[in-house]
Amino acid sequence: MPGLIGKKIGMTSVFSADGKNVPCTVIEAGPCVVTQVKTAKTDGYEALQLGFQEKKDKHTTQPMAGHFRKAGVKPQRYLAEFKSFEQQHQAGDTITVELFAEGDFVDVVGKSKGKGFQGVVKRHGFGGVGQRTHGQDDRLRAPGSIGACSYPAKVFKGMRMAGQMGNERCTVQNLQVIKVLPENNVLVVKGSVPGSKGSIVLIEK
Repeated sequence: MPGLIGKKIGMTSVFSADGKNVPCTVIEAGPCVVTQVKTAKTDGYEALQLGFQEKKDKHTTQPMAGHFRKAGVKPQRYLAEFKSFEQQHQAGDTITVELFAEGDFVDVVGKSKGKGFQGVVKRHGFGGVGQRTHGQDDRLRAPGSIGACSYPAKVFKGMRMAGQMGNERCTVQNLQVIKVLPENNVLVVKGSVPGSKGSIVLIEK
């Protein structure tokens, strides 16, 4: 689907027409430049490769510098591909936040906040084992049994256990666009999106 690369600025809230306080996320969406037009004839599928945020030439590898030079644009820090644009675009074109309109619904893709190594209570919502009684004082947040003994004599794949939490690519779907501010390249969407302040997100129609 068509979309843009953006940066999460933070969260705020706005009042709706009926007086409700609606939590929102503010995203700096674009402007993004077209760095490559992929076609079915040359690449096997149709898509636009977009770049976001310029960077210095000295921080760009030679192959990527040639890629940007061919497109006639300055080196870009972030690249992503989007499909199904309604209008025809060429390399070097700029796509702004005006791609979206108030009332549209979008999907936002980002990387969730990393929580490090966490136990089963925080990672999976286990309830613990109850009260500290009869000498039980250190097993409140333990996972308990993870399998039988003689049969099946193994731990099944996918068992919910302690481990790395967060820092994963995830998508939040059907977020309503509350406001579009073209002069500041700002998009305000209803609800929360993955990642911390300053993280890069993909906004798809």
